[in-house]
Amino acid sequence: MTVRSTASTPDLSSKDPNWWRQAVIYQVYPRSFADADGDGLGDLRGVTQRLTHLAALGVDALWLSPFYPSELADGGYDVDDYRDVDPRLGTLDDFDELAAEAHRLGLKVIVDLVPNHTSHRHAWFREALAAGPGSAARDRYVFRDGRGAHGELPPTDWQSVFGGSAWQRVPDGQWYLHLFAPQQPDLNWENEQVRADFRTTLKFWCDRGVDGFRVDVAHALVKDLTEPLRDLGAPELSGEAALAQFAPGTHPFYDRDDVHEVYRDWRKILDAYTPPRTAVAEAWVPGPRRVLYARPDELGQAFNFEYLQTGWDAAELREVITGSLADARAAGASATWVLSNHDVVRHATRLVLSPDTDTDAWLLSGGRAPAVDPAAGLRRARAATLLMLALPGSAYLYQGEELGLPEVAGLPTEVLQDPIWEQTGHVRKGRDGCRVPLPWTTEGPSYGFGAGGAWLPQPPDFAAYAVQAQDGVAGSTLELYRTALRLRRKLLAGESLTWSDDVPAGVLRFDRSDGWRCVTNLSGTAVDLPAGEVLLSSAPLEDGRLGPDTTVWLGL
Repeated sequence: MTVRSTASTPDLSSKDPNWWRQAVIYQVYPRSFADADGDGLGDLRGVTQRLTHLAALGVDALWLSPFYPSELADGGYDVDDYRDVDPRLGTLDDFDELAAEAHRLGLKVIVDLVPNHTSHRHAWFREALAAGPGSAARDRYVFRDGRGAHGELPPTDWQSVFGGSAWQRVPDGQWYLHLFAPQQPDLNWENEQVRADFRTTLKFWCDRGVDGFRVDVAHALVKDLTEPLRDLGAPELSGEAALAQFAPGTHPFYDRDDVHEVYRDWRKILDAYTPPRTAVAEAWVPGPRRVLYARPDELGQAFNFEYLQTGWDAAELREVITGSLADARAAGASATWVLSNHDVVRHATRLVLSPDTDTDAWLLSGGRAPAVDPAAGLRRARAATLLMLALPGSAYLYQGEELGLPEVAGLPTEVLQDPIWEQTGHVRKGRDGCRVPLPWTTEGPSYGFGAGGAWLPQPPDFAAYAVQAQDGVAGSTLELYRTALRLRRKLLAGESLTWSDDVPAGVLRFDRSDGWRCVTNLSGTAVDLPAGEVLLSSAPLEDGRLGPDTTVWLGL
């Protein structure tokens, strides 16, 4: 593997207001990143102490998953106060120190915003329960009388993402809506107090130096609350996958056209800062609808989950990449690419599971049915990463993928924290397997995560994946990421690519307008390399040929 020097391009972490268009953003799940006080839970000071790892990795920004006061009914996405820090994770002063150190190191800071729902411990919801039916306090949420002779039935047949009814009854007989856990009551975005409060929250964090926001379930804020509320007729129509069964923008609570008024309003606030603050939508909607959230007068970017959900298949990947680039171009945005995050099975494992694998059943088996070859998974993950990093647009990395971490499928059920486990009656194990705390050292009670243990147990094989085990080791996954990001910063310029059609079956090849080429072999046999100087390969070449499950970057 050789690396050549190339002409440098402007630093993406500079004051360029368009830094986000082709940036690499690293997602930090604070409770699992680093624990500074030894209580087993990651915290903001732990993040600050490990920021040099991100700077050395070569990313442009870090995205902090929620660190707000929370009961942790849903891993911090049940927010008690949007303008404070959970005492177990630190203080606002700790956040300020984190942001200052990140900026000193040339890193942007993006924070998670959760506008669809609050925690049931939020001051507004406590006030709503005390105030009773018909009150102004209840109008900030979605309260309704039940059906049946005594109001004993939910107002509609809407289902929660986590399983069961999306309605929860309170002692006075009314019901409130929760598209996620019962501890996460949905806000009423028709209420002007709700809209005004989130304007205040945006300004609060922008004024503290935040560079951008990731907007949780951005497609679910605005609901059709016209009386009588309409049933869907089947439980499965409550899911995002059912959007195709409705005319665009007309589902009762997902991806409604009027949600875009909210983001146009937010964009005015974000653009009032110099440089303008960035934002990216988490919107689980089809591509043509997703790009609406990414328009320049709205959030500017939206996560591309179609790419994440595509299997290890050359034709399918090419189709999704081509469509994603076209959609982003039509919206005036740049494309986004992601392989792993805090909600999905890590791609070092997922990419070697058969496309028809029931991942819920696989997790329930402890990852044994079917068994997964970790070496094959890591090889495929490394190839997938180099492919993703060669694409025009922004790449979002999830903490630990630079170490090649696999999914921890064997967590014992008694340690599970994800509400999905209980709400589905122990049918779905949930997302804890991708949230296990990171290993930093090869020894210690939590492999360097903290002085004590970890809130989720780490398997013994984590020692081999630790930063200490890979730092400076030629060919390690950590060094592959460092090299790739260093090269990417030098190579990346335009936002287009040109596909090559004269390739063997199962091979993807495209040229970048800035003078380099990416080739990925997704087939089961080695193939000849096209002309060009090898800049970087995800696995050693096989007698000068590109082996299966391998990506190479070539200089032209």
